Amino acid sequence: MDWRERANATERRLHGLFVAALAGDAGAYHELLSALASHLRAFFGRRLTAFPADVEDLVQDCLLAIHQSRHTFRVEQPLTAWVHTIARYKLVDLLRARSRREALHDPLDDDLAVFAESDADAADARRDLAAVLESVPERQRKIVLMMKVEGASVAEVAAATRMSQSAVKVTVHRTLKALAAKLKGSR
Repeated sequence: MDWRERANATERRLHGLFVAALAGDAGAYHELLSALASHLRAFFGRRLTAFPADVEDLVQDCLLAIHQSRHTFRVEQPLTAWVHTIARYKLVDLLRARSRREALHDPLDDDLAVFAESDADAADARRDLAAVLESVPERQRKIVLMMKVEGASVAEVAAATRMSQSAVKVTVHRTLKALAAKLKGSR
């Protein structure tokens, strides 16, 4: 029996158990939940190798969501697709929550550049930028200032300068490359 035949047999078995459970068969419901728990453990286990402790919590969350949402299931639809949709949503929820929790616990290092900069450093940087940009032609300077300092989009710069978007991108790239070469040579 190849994997497709096994998947189809599993789908038929689980679907039959779920339909029987919806009709009130407690034994079928118990068997279904046990089988789904095994499938969900494997599903989450493959995806959460870095967080194995979360697998069982997710399995339980999914089983609870399946129980609470069982009235939304349409019996003409495949059960495993419906279950995997719920599982994917639960997985995404967990990863988002984990990411937010970890971001809250990231240490703020005192040696970060953010803490080292002062207003004088920012003024010096503006002065240095103005001096470096003076060395490029006016049209290139205007385009670089609009995009890289003022934050204008390529489309906005193209409209303001009556250039194509491709030409604006090329101009910015070449100007920044030339400025970088000048700065390297001045050190």
